[in-house]
Amino acid sequence: MAAHSFTALYHHPNQPLTKIFKPKTLKPQKIIKPITSKLRAAVIGGGPAGSSAAEALATGGIETYIFERSPESAKPCGGAIPLCMLDEFSIPSHLIDRKVTQMKIISPSNLTVDFGKTLKPNEFISMLRREVLDNFLRARAEERGATLVKALVTNIELPVSKTSPYIIHYISNNTKGELAVDVVIGADGAHSKVAKAIKAGEYTCAIAFQERIRLPEEKMRYYENLAEMYVGDDVSPDFYGWVFPKCDHVAVGTGTVSSRQNIKHLQCAIRNRVKHKIVGGEIVKVEAHPIPEHPRPTRVRGRAALVGDAAGYVTKCSGEGIYFAAKSGRMCGEGIVRASENGRKMIGEADLRREYLRKWDDEYFCTFKFLDILQKVFYGSNAGREALVELCGKEYVQRMTFESYLYKRLAKGGALEDARMAMDTIGSLIRCSVVGWEMMDG
Repeated sequence: MAAHSFTALYHHPNQPLTKIFKPKTLKPQKIIKPITSKLRAAVIGGGPAGSSAAEALATGGIETYIFERSPESAKPCGGAIPLCMLDEFSIPSHLIDRKVTQMKIISPSNLTVDFGKTLKPNEFISMLRREVLDNFLRARAEERGATLVKALVTNIELPVSKTSPYIIHYISNNTKGELAVDVVIGADGAHSKVAKAIKAGEYTCAIAFQERIRLPEEKMRYYENLAEMYVGDDVSPDFYGWVFPKCDHVAVGTGTVSSRQNIKHLQCAIRNRVKHKIVGGEIVKVEAHPIPEHPRPTRVRGRAALVGDAAGYVTKCSGEGIYFAAKSGRMCGEGIVRASENGRKMIGEADLRREYLRKWDDEYFCTFKFLDILQKVFYGSNAGREALVELCGKEYVQRMTFESYLYKRLAKGGALEDARMAMDTIGSLIRCSVVGWEMMDG
């Protein structure tokens, strides 16, 4: 069945608003447009998830609109992406601020482990600024044919039948508008309006807080290709603090689920632990943002799907979200293209579940579950954190970790080495429990 024609009865964002609305009025008006049989999609949110979804949709022949309220701003984020993302998403090297080849993990007792000994000469972790990456991905989606709508989405009106449209209500330049579409992709973050509209349910959110600190040249040289992670109750009761290098500054931050109200105190703690390394630095930006802790109960309903943070695709333990946001957006967009035969036919909920949700869960469910377990084991106490840092000093652990992270594939180890790692883990937990009690007693 061809995509319905009634989507042509509503405002097309490319048309000048002055021709459609009376001056200084917020009352929307509908206009008659030529009938089209092409599937029309709205992507709400213009970050990596939304831009990747829009690019896949537009490339596949679907009429695509990206709604982004503030294209100039970006979500607060450490900005680390795995090596495989550069090739998979054709990220040009000039966008990379730093190529991290060294990482230090510092325990509550200040035990420091160099975490990068197994990296090969051509391997590194890319550090980017989100405003640079997001703008690049959005521009590329536009080049592929997507239309960027700089607007705040205020409401999403649900279809009254299986073939009737979703109506996107938005405000652009202090003027109300509306657009009828066949499919909606929610890439609008933790407080997703799309999730609310389709009653996707709630999830637990962490809060991430970071300061961008411009350092004197001699201090910045120390972080030339180095990133640091700090663990301990002082910087976070259930996550970690970080120092990530960027072009001319470092991002110093922390995150927590259980103590969100104390986030500024935790930020003071991470700054205190690195104070001798950042002395003389100037805070140029302060950022905070909610981060989902697990997937939403519902990620597809009707002809609407959630991707990225809106769906809850942020890993435990590492807090990684950029790659999974872009990947989920692309998978969802490509799934819609397949199901609609390049925009020539209407799709339904079963298509989205088959072509997007099932494929996503088949590929990543076990990864997310495994990292959830690791976080519960190692981040629940200072004893567990000491054990984590101790284990990270072992080359086998580093090799398995980096192979899994850099290439997003299950690292293959030997049975004997895996058994030894399991025994080492148990041993570290036992030893570090003693360390933990001694620290508390002291």
